[in-house]
Parts: sequence; C-alpha cells; structure tokens
Amino acid sequence: MDTPASGASGPLPPTIEMMAGAFDPELAIRIMSGHGHGGFIGLAYHAHGPDWVEIALPWRADLVGDEDSGVLASGPIISLLDNATSLSVWTRRKRFVPQATLDLRIDYLRAAKPGETVIAHADCYAIKRSMSFVRAIAHDGDPANPVAHAAGIFMRTAWPS
Repeated sequence: MDTPASGASGPLPPTIEMMAGAFDPELAIRIMSGHGHGGFIGLAYHAHGPDWVEIALPWRADLVGDEDSGVLASGPIISLLDNATSLSVWTRRKRFVPQATLDLRIDYLRAAKPGETVIAHADCYAIKRSMSFVRAIAHDGDPANPVAHAAGIFMRTAWPS
C-alpha cells in the first residue's frame, strides 16, 4: 500500500506541504530545488528574515536569452521574483498555506550583467483575510542598482484547518 511518503517506484521527494512546524524558507528552497521549475533553473537559498526572503538565480549559459550579449532571458528572472515573493508570504505567516499568484507586476530597469548571479529580495508587507501583498527587487550585486522591481498579490486558495 502506498503512503503519502512513498510511491510505486519508492519514496516520493519531500514537498513543502510536508513541512512540519514553522515554515523554514531555507528548507523550502532545498525542497524546491530538487524538482520542478525552480529546480530546473537552479534557484538557491540566500537569506531571510521575519517577513522577507532572498533567493539566488546563478547565471547559466542555457538560461541566456541573447547569445551575443550573454544576458539572461526574462523568464528565469520572472520565476525568481515569483518564487521569492511567494516564499516571503509563507515566511511572514510562519506556515505553508496554498496560494495563487493573483497579480505580479514586474518592471525591468536594465539587463542583468552577463555571468552574474541575480538575487531577489522579496518582502511581504501586508496580509489581509485572503490576500497577501508583496514587493521585491532583483539585482546582480548592488541592491541600489536593481535589474527589476516587482509588486504582487497572492490569494489564499485553501483555509488552514
């Protein structure tokens, strides 16, 4: 008989939903980096505080959007910001609660420097009944010179029991 922690071909990889106790962004990134889109693009934990998270997107040649310049494609940076803002909500809530990205506006200010890791710093600045409000920047070494700004809203999709 299969249990939630096993499948037909052996143990299933851990998921964020399996986390017991307070939400741990570092552990969540380790789980996410083991599979799915975040794992494919190589997202990595960088730092966190009570209502903010930083995750890193290391530069890789296969993520480049323009081979002549070596500039990263916009898709991985959008994913970086989406993941960082989502993690900031769970960090502030201190637990995982299923949610959907309702709105995520990203303003690109400049191209990321070729060969540099891009860091996203995301803050969850307000949580209401079913909505969480976030803002973030992505930078390639100097937070005062961001690659992009983001602002978004996440909607809770399930109510904790």
